Amino acid sequence: MDCPLRLTISLIGSKWKSCILDELRNKSLRPSELHKIFPEATPRVLDLQLKELVEDGLVTKTIYPELPPRSEYTISSLGLTLIPIIDAMIEWGNKNENLFIRKYGKAISNDITEN
Repeated sequence: MDCPLRLTISLIGSKWKSCILDELRNKSLRPSELHKIFPEATPRVLDLQLKELVEDGLVTKTIYPELPPRSEYTISSLGLTLIPIIDAMIEWGNKNENLFIRKYGKAISNDITEN
């Protein structure tokens, strides 16, 4: 790929991937916990984006050998290198909240900015 920006956007440019990485920055989460955090995301889309994050090496998935099976997602060391980019995006969003209000008719949710 001849454009580093395209590579970065291809890895985190979907609607939920950067939000998932942001949630995983401090703790591992089970799929059900991520579904509760992002109720507006369909389970299929969220599961697909988690799968892609694992395939790209940004997140690891651990499956525990117990019945019923339990799994957790954890941000990888490569995924952690994207946190400064995500923080910059959060900062930009906070500084330009008026654009969000104009586009969506409401303020940015505090959940996005608490991490």
